[in-house]
Amino acid sequence: MGKPFASSADTARKTDTLEILADGVYALTAEGDPNVGAVEGEDFVVAIESRATPAASRDWLKILREHTDKPVRYLILTHYHAVRVLGASAFEAQDIIMSRASRDLVAERGEEDWKSEFGRMPRLAKNAEEVPGLTWPTITFESEYDIELGGGRGRLALRFLGRGHTGGDITVWHDKTRTLYAGDLVEAKAALYTGDAYHFDWVGKTLDNVKAYRAENLIGGRGAVARGVAETDAAVEQTRKFLNGMIENVGRVHKAGGSLKEAFEATRDALAPEFGSWPIFEHCLPFDVQRLWDEYDGIEHPRIWTAERDREVWAKLQG
Repeated sequence: MGKPFASSADTARKTDTLEILADGVYALTAEGDPNVGAVEGEDFVVAIESRATPAASRDWLKILREHTDKPVRYLILTHYHAVRVLGASAFEAQDIIMSRASRDLVAERGEEDWKSEFGRMPRLAKNAEEVPGLTWPTITFESEYDIELGGGRGRLALRFLGRGHTGGDITVWHDKTRTLYAGDLVEAKAALYTGDAYHFDWVGKTLDNVKAYRAENLIGGRGAVARGVAETDAAVEQTRKFLNGMIENVGRVHKAGGSLKEAFEATRDALAPEFGSWPIFEHCLPFDVQRLWDEYDGIEHPRIWTAERDREVWAKLQG
């Protein structure tokens, strides 16, 4: 009998933990569920990432409001995935910021991604009926955008560092506290989702660009906050190690003329001893291997995941 589809059987409530990294610099982690954050400006707040639904975002805002009542001026979305963006309306932000590439991906595949992700991770879709529709940015940029925080609080530097987890991921750097919100370009002791990735860009120059910040605090897409340069370097390198393990094993089977199923099993066998106990490892790996296999087949632009395609790949690899 095959494994339950994706995270459909994961119904256990996760505990939210607020970490105050410096005055007005926040990260909310949730035991391997998607992380969010916020940075206070002089008279406004910049929120970083939404949750999957307005109700889930309101849970985060309730925690944030215990520390600041400043209005949310900007909501930064590091990439287009539904569980990161569809709760945006709860913030009532004056502006929503994405890279131009992410905005294009919303237009190309936002509807399909919405159905796919809510099917894969139903527990995150709290009060899903409240989602008003796709989330569209009011500000986009090609490679860089800065937000001056005022009041001696420094600035936020939004940067596109290269293709990685998706074709449009951005990072958010707070210069004053040397804090980097890396989105899903980095995970801290949580498995990588690479189903929409550019593995060969990500594992090399993109992660090199992330590491070059020498961050004192790094908030990845999932997992605990890394503190101190040694820990932030380790988070980057464990992400790279996961990617290299996939590239090595899928590539070997592909080159030998093997099957997708053989590539999946070889990759799981290789990665499981170190990464298998981490959140969403079994959930992600079939979609990860399928995307990397496509890259070896010469399919540069990720194919769109639909709810139907999700089930087909799962049945083939985890069935």
